[in-house]
Amino acid sequence: MSGHSKWSTIKRQKGVADAQRGQLFTKLSKEIIISAKQGGADVNSNFRLRMAIQKARENNMPADNIQRAIARATGGGDGVELLEITYEGYGPAGTAVMVEVATDNRNRVVAEIRNVFTRAGGGLGETGSVAWNFESRGVINVLPGKQDPDEVALHAIDAGAEDVQVGSDSIDVYTQPSDLEKVKKALEENGVKVESAENERVAKTTVQLDEKSAIQTLRLVEKLEALDDVQKVYFNAEFSDDVFAAYTS
Repeated sequence: MSGHSKWSTIKRQKGVADAQRGQLFTKLSKEIIISAKQGGADVNSNFRLRMAIQKARENNMPADNIQRAIARATGGGDGVELLEITYEGYGPAGTAVMVEVATDNRNRVVAEIRNVFTRAGGGLGETGSVAWNFESRGVINVLPGKQDPDEVALHAIDAGAEDVQVGSDSIDVYTQPSDLEKVKKALEENGVKVESAENERVAKTTVQLDEKSAIQTLRLVEKLEALDDVQKVYFNAEFSDDVFAAYTS
């Protein structure tokens, strides 16, 4: 399992803390707004909006908040314009990092992101500097529990998944972005409990970091994710379970 997938699993386990910081609903609202603005408010024809609303509901976001976000996107709200921007940079030991942002103030967010990178001993890169090493893929996360990983993999492949990776505490199913919803639905119809399903940027090649660099990279990622305008952070580093245990203990 990639370092990013492992970190995503840990973040979901820390979801309550995120909500207490008051950021989770804000980030979910921004994704709904952008999805509705780009593809319209009809969830039947807008896959990205369907996924955004589903994620909001899974995180117990009130229905009124969801409707307000859709209204903002379709002219029934305050009309604030959100920009979708992706920044690229390098973390400790040359780790490639991509930062997806939704903001109403480009100058503010780039200054905040640059400051986090600099303090971590890294720096922002030019457009295209690390993007070549990432590809868009659908990623479905399943917690093993009582579910047989081989059966999960069989159902996923039969439904059109490209790859299945089994880790110690999760199963990651990879699909083409356009097949994400189809594979997720097939898994659920076969009794598989899906923990999350999102289109993500997955590193084509990864780097294994020593413990010091790994801890520094995780600290960088967490500080980036704590910024209000940052939606998602991706990186190409691999970490051992011992590193994650040390960092989260």
